[in-house]
Amino acid sequence: MAVAFILSISFSSANAQDAKPKVEDLAFMSGCWELNVPHRNMTIAEQWMKPLGGTLIGIGRTVVGGKTVSYEFLRIVSTEAGIDYIAKPSSSKDETAFKLTKATASEVIFENPAHDFPQRIIYKKGEADSLFARIESTRNGKVSGMDIPVKRVPCH
Repeated sequence: MAVAFILSISFSSANAQDAKPKVEDLAFMSGCWELNVPHRNMTIAEQWMKPLGGTLIGIGRTVVGGKTVSYEFLRIVSTEAGIDYIAKPSSSKDETAFKLTKATASEVIFENPAHDFPQRIIYKKGEADSLFARIESTRNGKVSGMDIPVKRVPCH
């Protein structure tokens, strides 16, 4: 009986480790998020719809001095190979895909080593109503990046 119990625990643990992340696991990103940088008269905002149909749909915008200087359309989608983060910034007519390389209950990392900047996109669930985002790349063995600690704001 004890052997059966141990085998069932081992089998359950193996199945849990083999479970592939789902887009729905990224629900902590849902909502409206904002970072205000008063000394630069800048606001960075990102809005993510709740996961539905195997996708999260998002949009981002950077406003400086009361004028939108950039924006991007964002999608996180399930694919046969896993989960992709797809960005289409206003500065490009092309989309760029980043593959999910790490997923926990509170953090996701997407990577595309062939892209110039960023090569990695990181989201970490913060305390209360906060979310930590980071974009980064590695050049000549040195990591450079930008931290974007955002707070939840009402969606309009």
